[in-house]
Amino acid sequence: MFRRILVAADGSDHSLRATDKAIAIVTGSDDAVIEVVYVVDGATSKADVLQNRGSFEIANKRKERLQGIVEKLEASEVQYEIKTLHGEPGPTVVDYANQHEFDCVLLGSRGLNKLQSMVLGSVSHKVAKRVKCPVMIVK
Repeated sequence: MFRRILVAADGSDHSLRATDKAIAIVTGSDDAVIEVVYVVDGATSKADVLQNRGSFEIANKRKERLQGIVEKLEASEVQYEIKTLHGEPGPTVVDYANQHEFDCVLLGSRGLNKLQSMVLGSVSHKVAKRVKCPVMIVK
């Protein structure tokens, strides 16, 4: 069924649950791959530079944000890849998903941005509207 799944992740509880769902979908398939993308936008990049001493420390902080996701993927023994992309999260995920052949995109209904928590998150809304393959939004 689904062999190539894209998970848009930011380290939030919602993205952890999206990862759980992706693992459940591919469990039992020997050739399935989960690709996790973490998008660094301009504000995050600027904050990372101002709050950290160097690129090594920045890379470690970004890795820490995805640590829970990596642990889940490792424990499940599914094939996975992690990519860091740069840009505005919504359009970047949409462009990446549409340029590659994914069977499904999974993402959390909300991310780490508390300002957008009143309704469906703006990233998940943009992705659901513009990605060409099926999209699953996980609460």
